[in-house]
Amino acid sequence: MTTNQPYITFHDGRRAPQLGMGTWQLTGDAVVPSIQAAVEAGYRSIDTAAIYGNEVEVGRGIARCGIPREDLFVATKVWNDRHGHDSTKTALQESLDRLGLDYVDLYLIHWPVPQNKRYLETWEALIQLRDEGRARSIGVCNFQVGHLQKLLDSTGVLPVVNQIELHPHFQQAELRAYHQDHDIRTEAWSPLGRTQALQDPVILELAHQLQATPAQVILRWHIQMGHMVIPKSSHPARLQENINLWNLHLDDAALARIAVLDRADGRIGPDPDTFYLMKK
Repeated sequence: MTTNQPYITFHDGRRAPQLGMGTWQLTGDAVVPSIQAAVEAGYRSIDTAAIYGNEVEVGRGIARCGIPREDLFVATKVWNDRHGHDSTKTALQESLDRLGLDYVDLYLIHWPVPQNKRYLETWEALIQLRDEGRARSIGVCNFQVGHLQKLLDSTGVLPVVNQIELHPHFQQAELRAYHQDHDIRTEAWSPLGRTQALQDPVILELAHQLQATPAQVILRWHIQMGHMVIPKSSHPARLQENINLWNLHLDDAALARIAVLDRADGRIGPDPDTFYLMKK
């Protein structure tokens, strides 16, 4: 079991494990044993979302994992069809009921859906939920600089986290610089580029040199860049491999080689400025 991983401190004073377990596409009977295996390996952060359809199973995994609730960091997200003040507050309560929890450590707006022009109202609801204690910290996913600036200009409150697509082929330097300037933590989803980056010749060469796996090289890159990161796996051996990073180190030359892997066309997921999906 590995429990000596670093923590990230938010601008609200709370903190979270830098490396967590993602649960996207993890459903059904695989969820509970995967969470149990992750906790046994040393994970203390679990990321889910209403749209994943697995909050009930995630809640069962949390209840059965043997770790006190206060030692776990649990995040979930409000989906696009629940934007708006009352809808968002109801959506969180529904998520809490499915999870079997009194609060989440982090509640996130999953996408800005700017066409709806309701993400600001949704953010105001999150501020109230934080003040009520049902969400200890609040953040967003997939927000661009303009979206974040609107939150700041309108409410004076910025998210503690922006969870974004981020991997060696899509490094989002401008957005990360805004985060740095405004004390927003960067969290990476699809941190391995949906396995595409694992096949990059540079990553493969570094893995060979360091006697590590390609996934470990990329995850260590995220850690050294200061990102929070939530790789997903249902396999105990892979979960252990993904968290076994603390004796691995990328030197400046290795970091420089990964830096130039960034691509203008590297985005794999949807464009936050146009993504509009309401239902699965």
